[in-house]
Amino acid sequence: MKKEYTCIICPNGCELEAEIEGTEIIAIEGAACSKGTDYVRQELVDPQRNIATSVLVANGDIPLVSVRLSNPIPKAEIFAVVNEIKKVKLTAPVMLGKVIIKNVLGLNADIIATKQVGVKRVS
Repeated sequence: MKKEYTCIICPNGCELEAEIEGTEIIAIEGAACSKGTDYVRQELVDPQRNIATSVLVANGDIPLVSVRLSNPIPKAEIFAVVNEIKKVKLTAPVMLGKVIIKNVLGLNADIIATKQVGVKRVS
């Protein structure tokens, strides 16, 4: 069976066409680098994704802090993890690299702040 993929491993974003039998890759066309084969293999047996989003910050000089996962998680868990992130509200200050949720849902990935948010100044 032929399947089409867009590789998300590197900035090239190659459009791949893979000939697949079960979980075995017979042939791949369109990959500009060797990472395309690795990506298709992962998609077949254990698709993983990373998440970048934001969390509300009370009393911050900006209202949101950007966050991301420390490690990719199974694709099937994205919505469950996003729901956990939505439950969080922080109070400024928030330091860059702060762990917001440790080992979210037991998936071996932390939610970490990717920006620093200071305390809102009162004029």
